[in-house]
Formats: sequence, C-alpha cells, structure tokens
Amino acid sequence: MPKKKRSKAIWSNIKFKYKLTILNENTLEEIVGLRVSKLNGFSVLLSVLIVLFLIAACIIAFTPLRNYLPGYMNSEVRAQMVQNALRVDSLQQVLERQNLYIMNIQDIFSGRVKIDSVETMDSLTTAREDTLMQRTEREEEFRRQYEENEKYNLTTIVSQPDVNGMIFYRPTRGMVTDVFNIDKKHFGTDIAANPNESVLATMDGTVILSTYTAETGYLIEVQHSQDLISVYKHCGSLLKREGDRVKGGEAIALVGNSGTLSTGPHLHFELWYKGRPVNPEKYIVF
Repeated sequence: MPKKKRSKAIWSNIKFKYKLTILNENTLEEIVGLRVSKLNGFSVLLSVLIVLFLIAACIIAFTPLRNYLPGYMNSEVRAQMVQNALRVDSLQQVLERQNLYIMNIQDIFSGRVKIDSVETMDSLTTAREDTLMQRTEREEEFRRQYEENEKYNLTTIVSQPDVNGMIFYRPTRGMVTDVFNIDKKHFGTDIAANPNESVLATMDGTVILSTYTAETGYLIEVQHSQDLISVYKHCGSLLKREGDRVKGGEAIALVGNSGTLSTGPHLHFELWYKGRPVNPEKYIVF
C-alpha cells in the first residue's frame, strides 16, 4: 500500500502544472500566462529531439553526405574511385614510358645509339641500357684513376670536410636500411621512404648531372662548396636539370624504385669530398 501511494505521488508530481506568468510591473496586469507541467516539458523536449533526428536522417539519406559514412558509399562512387585509380596507374605507366622514349630519342640524336640497329622501342631501350652500362663502367674507371692519382697528394691525405658553419638538410624522410661501408663498396646511405616522397638538396649548389642509368635509375648529382658533391640515386623522377642552381632543402627529385640495383622504394644518398666518399651519417641526422 505505501508503494502504491508513493507511485501515485510521483505521478501527481509529474503531472502537476505550474503557471508561468508575465505581469506588467506598473499595473500588475497579467500579460501572458502559461500552465506547464514536467510531463509537458519532457514531451516537448522529446518531440524536438525526434524532429532533429528525422531531419538529420533525411539529409544523410537523400544527399551525397551518406558517401562519407563507413559502409554507405554509393556503388557508383565506389566504381568511379576504382576507375580513377586505374586511370592514374595507367597514366603513370604511360608517362614513364614516354620519358624513356624521349631519352632514347635523345641518345639517337646524340649518336650514342645507331639508328640502323633500332627496330622497335623495346630494342631501342635494350640498346640504350647497354650504352648506359658502358658509361657507368667508364665512370667507375675515372673514379679509380682519380683516386690513384690523388693517393700521393699530401693535401688529400686528411680528406675530411670542414663543416663549421655548414648546414646539411636531410635528403628525405624515411628509415635507414643500409649504412655506409667502404669495404663492401657501398659508398652511401640507403633510406627507405614512401614513393614520390620529395628528395631535397642537402645544401646549396649546382646540378652537375641529371640522367638515367640502367643500374642506378634516375640519378642526380649536386656540386656544393668546400669541394663537396652529393649524389641521389634510384629516384622515381627528376625535377632539376644540369646547370640548375638549387637551394638547401629544395626538392630536386622524387623517391622511386628505378634501376636494376634497386630493392624497393628508397633513396641511395652519397656524399663525396675531393673525389673520396665520406660517411653521410657523420654530418646528417637521418
């Protein structure tokens, strides 16, 4: 019996109506009178929430906003995204093939490739790779001769660059996967990075080489002050040409996976001082 009385009291309290009155201060005349109860307030609040929920549901259901919700993407939009991704991949392949074709034509005009020996673009690419490999061997021979000639030069016995006041920029963001090891003829540092990540010039300088080789892929070299040369190999594409002046921290290439010696998207970075390779990790924090 007490529980029944208590429930009746609570229900009566909820249904009890209060009068809200607005009076004229001077005449005490009632201007507006409103009788409300707690039940009316709950009802009005619940109705407002239901209306807002219905409006939001209609906006999401009948507008493109539903495509941003997980699992509610329109099949047409999904198909269009897949098609666009395929187009981008195809365009990238066409662009790489076009760049290779232009480089092959340049080799023909320069006389590096004999016209009579070329029948198709594939054969032209093969002939061009053979030529580039020969140039790479000549480059290694030049380096060996230079090192042999400079071996007895007293000014190069202590060949460590004076880095006082010099600022080295990190060439790219990534993780070091292979370090400098002159015994294994690994003259630089390998940095694994995301494809198309920017490759930055480590210091101010002038581009002295911007080309493609069969082994190292897209390659760019920058001459700096203090007889320093920075080398960037296995790039995806090059942004600067030979003779261009670059600033430290300026993008000169994009990370890629080009060249037969590449093992994945990464940058092989070398630092040379007076014709000798130096460990980049002594001067740059990767």
